[in-house]
Amino acid sequence: MTGAASPQPRKWLWLHREDNVAMALSDFAAGNAVQIDGSEIVLKDAVEYGHKFAVRDIREGQPVTKYAETIGVASRDISAGEHVHVHNVKSLRARKP
Repeated sequence: MTGAASPQPRKWLWLHREDNVAMALSDFAAGNAVQIDGSEIVLKDAVEYGHKFAVRDIREGQPVTKYAETIGVASRDISAGEHVHVHNVKSLRARKP
């Protein structure tokens, strides 16, 4: 045994470079920081397990992308580190053809 610490498990999920959101795999407090794609993102809001946060700025009207799929449209500007949920995203799930 070398006494080296085990690597910390990742506490977020970000699967595709095109994704502008990541999913929290644990609860985060506002002010927590995560490293994604070489950038430090400081969370502006508390983000609960299973919820999303922006990994880059998303402008109002732009698609919100998770798993390389558009899941909604930003209903207002969203800054990197903000909680992304129904209060700032218009869902595309129930759209009529």
